[in-house]
Amino acid sequence: MDSKISTQTKQELVDVLKVQYRKSSKMEKTQILNQFIKVSGYHRKHAIRLLTTSKNNDHNESSKIIKSRRIYDEAVKEALIILWEAADRICGKRLKAILPSLIDAMQRHGHLDLDAEVKKQLLKVSAATIDRLLSPIRDRSQSRRKKRRIKKVGNQIPVRTFNDWNDPNPGYLEIDFVVHGGGLISGSLIYTLVATDVSSGWTEFIPLLAREQSLVVEGLKAIFQQIPFPVLGIDSDNDSVFINETLLAFSREHNIEFTRSRAYHKNDQAWIEQKNGAIIRKMVGHDRFSGVIACKALANLYKATRLYVNYFQPSFKLREKTRNGSKYKRTYEPPSTACDKLLKHPLVNDQIKENLRSQRQQLDPIKLLHDIRQGQSTLSALASGDYSKQSSQRESLEQFLSQLPQLWREGEVRPTHQGKSSKPRHWRSRKDPYEGVWYEVLDWLGQEPDITAKDLLKKLQHKYPGRFTDGQLRTLQRRVKEWRKIMARELIYGCTEK
Repeated sequence: MDSKISTQTKQELVDVLKVQYRKSSKMEKTQILNQFIKVSGYHRKHAIRLLTTSKNNDHNESSKIIKSRRIYDEAVKEALIILWEAADRICGKRLKAILPSLIDAMQRHGHLDLDAEVKKQLLKVSAATIDRLLSPIRDRSQSRRKKRRIKKVGNQIPVRTFNDWNDPNPGYLEIDFVVHGGGLISGSLIYTLVATDVSSGWTEFIPLLAREQSLVVEGLKAIFQQIPFPVLGIDSDNDSVFINETLLAFSREHNIEFTRSRAYHKNDQAWIEQKNGAIIRKMVGHDRFSGVIACKALANLYKATRLYVNYFQPSFKLREKTRNGSKYKRTYEPPSTACDKLLKHPLVNDQIKENLRSQRQQLDPIKLLHDIRQGQSTLSALASGDYSKQSSQRESLEQFLSQLPQLWREGEVRPTHQGKSSKPRHWRSRKDPYEGVWYEVLDWLGQEPDITAKDLLKKLQHKYPGRFTDGQLRTLQRRVKEWRKIMARELIYGCTEK
């Protein structure tokens, strides 16, 4: 059928039908489209494009709409990288949940100056799109059980399993220890006492010089002062440092409900076990630390970490878990920060909520992350003994902010998790083919920001016959991509690049 109609006849048919097609209803459009496809033999998508666009005015109008789309797309991606780094590289779903408040906090403290269109697109972007845009960046950046006998005091402490929580009110904590032994638990070590609220996920942690019951009580007192709501109960594992008369007397004195998990059932303390890995190990790593200096360094790191995690790190909470044969289906609540969960909880009084709002309003997430990186640098120097490395990583807040868009290129940025660094390449393997003509290319880009690298190469080949080959297109594409990144940054925070 297609061969019987000439190209000129098809074009005349398009000119006649497109006016009628645009004015028709949805059902009429379907009939017109079916007839047009049958006569012309065109693919359906191609036929739709022919009937909905034109070469003259329509093309000019549509080009205005998509003009500089690539620059805006690059700006959104660039902003996402900054926000992803500022949120400490969390997943797309968690980042989507914190984007509005994180953008507001960074703009309020002068770290971002987002173009209105870029901000609008950022707030509209889905979690799946965030993961897709950050996927290549994220890819580059990355014992035996011993039976323990419970003493008689354990019989006075009721057992609470994972299924016994039944969505408690804020104030019921799970507590645990994280040991900083570097794989060995012998000798003098530092232990981190961790406490997390089952309802909101609010987490507090404090380093202790030794694993001793009286120090645990002092650590809990300090944690109770930092938690913004009253503590109603604590739940521990069967470690002897928790199951003893000292902690039992402390809980009774302060009218706190004291429960314990079952032996060899880690899932009974799933909330705290999750935080041990997602917060403590993520921030501190697995190196060995001991002594007063290391304990003070950990305490200094935890000052910024507790605020950053509780106010700016969304987390998932399990809503329901059902079993179907050998498979489990888990349903989670939308990710939100511990602060947001407390603000939404009906049983948290207004004074506590007002204090939380006031505290969050004063916090700068970029400054907190900067303090965390500096604290991690100190710990890394203590673990390796290379104190020159610590001094070389000292930088101002402005320098830290300017490096956020490029940190993903370096891979792992946490000093506590970095391996041996390799020397960066600073030489060229061949002569620059665009040396001497790059200023002309920049002039063309300035006149037509949306021009493709292929069109630019054709212009160069036409102006300089025989000088440029088709094999040099990839080099030009990389150069044009870098230029668009520079243009995108000006839409995000032009004030910081001088």
